[in-house]
Amino acid sequence: MTYDYVVVGAGTAGSVVASRLSQDPDLRVLLLEAGDAQPLELMSVPGAWPALMGSTADWAGVSTEQSFSGAVMPLPRGRALGGSSSINGLNFMRGHRSSYDRWPALGAPGWGFEDLLPYFRRSETAAGRDAAVRGQEGPLRVGPPAAPNPVVAALVEGAVEAGHRRADDISSGLETGFGWCDNTIADGQRQSAADAYLPPAVRNRPNLQIVTGALVTRLRLSDGRCTGVDYVVGDVRHTARSTREVVLAAGAIGTPHLLMVSGIGPRDHLLDVGVEPVLDLPGVGANLQDHAMSTLTYAARQPVPPCPVNPPGEGVGLVRVDPGAEGPDLQILFVSLPYRAPSLPGPESGYTIGFSVMAPHSRGSVRLASPDPTVAPLVDPNYLGDERDVTTMMAGLRIAREIGEAPALAPWRGEEAQPGPDVRDGDAVRDFLRRGLLAYFHYSGTCRIGSDDMAVVDPDLLVRGIGGLRIADASVMPAIVSANTNATVYAIAERASDLLTK
Repeated sequence: MTYDYVVVGAGTAGSVVASRLSQDPDLRVLLLEAGDAQPLELMSVPGAWPALMGSTADWAGVSTEQSFSGAVMPLPRGRALGGSSSINGLNFMRGHRSSYDRWPALGAPGWGFEDLLPYFRRSETAAGRDAAVRGQEGPLRVGPPAAPNPVVAALVEGAVEAGHRRADDISSGLETGFGWCDNTIADGQRQSAADAYLPPAVRNRPNLQIVTGALVTRLRLSDGRCTGVDYVVGDVRHTARSTREVVLAAGAIGTPHLLMVSGIGPRDHLLDVGVEPVLDLPGVGANLQDHAMSTLTYAARQPVPPCPVNPPGEGVGLVRVDPGAEGPDLQILFVSLPYRAPSLPGPESGYTIGFSVMAPHSRGSVRLASPDPTVAPLVDPNYLGDERDVTTMMAGLRIAREIGEAPALAPWRGEEAQPGPDVRDGDAVRDFLRRGLLAYFHYSGTCRIGSDDMAVVDPDLLVRGIGGLRIADASVMPAIVSANTNATVYAIAERASDLLTK
């Protein structure tokens, strides 16, 4: 079959791009997704997202052994219509504007906060927020929880008591401090990218074909141009040809994996694993970033009420630890359940203060384990591989404890279960960080925008050195943003849709 555009991946970015392109009835669009068409029942329940980790809607990958922790870590990643927006923690936050204002200096002119603001606004309907900054007519209905969990409300008050400012709209990208972040919830249920951008009226467009259970195995390359893709559904092989462009939206792990098995990537690495190089592009798979996380967990003096219509992580804070940092470099997350590394013991009932480095200096990679496209790649996030990130996380535990010990938490606070009150000195804290490390699954940066030799796409998101191929997902970020990345991916994809049709 032949299409104008072939979009690989129906996660956040792919759902946006396919929806926007198919608004033009003269364009034929194919959207390919490896996951199932039928959503899992728990996907709709905001409070149930932890149960989706390791499910059939998760690629369920793992990292290589991490140099800091010495452990192999689970790396959740959505495999469904809506991708990770169908299994994530539902937090919808822009990074602080300083995150984006770094990008032009890193080789991405035209990608600062003000440049992206129209696309942030176009994606959302944020009722009750400042209409000059927040969207009022977008497909996504976002906002804070209608009835906050009381333990999270106490945590927010505790942060203010500990000397932090109260934020009115921490999701706007314009504030630091503590407050209620927006969530992707509509009428008490999760709203994924597929829910928002691919409702039945869009899926039934005659010029849009969506194929699920479709694993893309190769890009078709000829005379310096991408002309389509090969994919399999079950045991049946297919080819889809594109007359205009192939758009990669498989995420910061899936996109570089597909490029490399197709012969686009670092030449020496491709030769080492038995892939014939087509284009030597050394930045493919480099520059991998994620937000390393750890948690302070308390037993509760009284039962924490379940709020299934709320995500467990309702309250968020952004603070600056390093006085020399360009913006906030630490996130604090308030969670209404005992969330911790699976290897650590802890209470059945409790609450958590998570802390995560938001401007990591550590860089990892995605590399091929095999030339076989069905074999998972080698993913090394290199969590806390840079000592500066360890320093930030140590400060994060200190700040989390200051909040946890605030008077507002007195009615709730039981014993400190993890890391435990005896974990105070540097060596003990470092050991806890090794044991208590979590992935935040905000993978980004592996096909970054730029103009230097390690850049993969130009500022128009076109892959350098080959025609007919564009990338529109988290892999293009030059540096990770200081927030959960989903809202930024929506904006990148909205802008990509304009670039594709300009």
